[in-house]
Amino acid sequence: MLDWSEIILRLGIAALAGGTVGLNRDLHGKPVGVRTLALVSLATAMLTTLANPLHQGGFTDAGSRIVQGIVTGIGFLGAGVIIHSERHFRVRGLTSAACVWLTACIGIMCGAGHWRLVAISLAITFAVLLFGGKVERFLHRALGGKGDPTSEPADTPQLSDDGPHQPGR
Repeated sequence: MLDWSEIILRLGIAALAGGTVGLNRDLHGKPVGVRTLALVSLATAMLTTLANPLHQGGFTDAGSRIVQGIVTGIGFLGAGVIIHSERHFRVRGLTSAACVWLTACIGIMCGAGHWRLVAISLAITFAVLLFGGKVERFLHRALGGKGDPTSEPADTPQLSDDGPHQPGR
């Protein structure tokens, strides 16, 4: 049985880590934000902690089943943020959906107490979110890729009236 401080640490860092990824999505006007991704990460950390997953360096059978259920089930939440834009023949929201799935995985790692994995995952996540769009646009221009993203910037914010996420409410 974990003591109070370890439970607070695991769940607190999970919510904080998910919330920081959500802040990036929120600042870019995406349909998921701080609260959504903090809650996804917190919930998965709770379930992982509940299963007491660490058993001589690996997951117990119960922990493994919980992780499998989380990874499968979180796809439905992620699918809810993917939007098909008829006007531009584009699918939008895939990065936000990936962030939902990622925060679930971060929650699993927090629940299991794998702090190094959490820290490195967050560092890589923010590198991808901060610089990935710029690198992608550069490569499209340099290599002449199809669907040149320069026609519509990837960082174009979604207006609050256009989607389910309305900051301030």
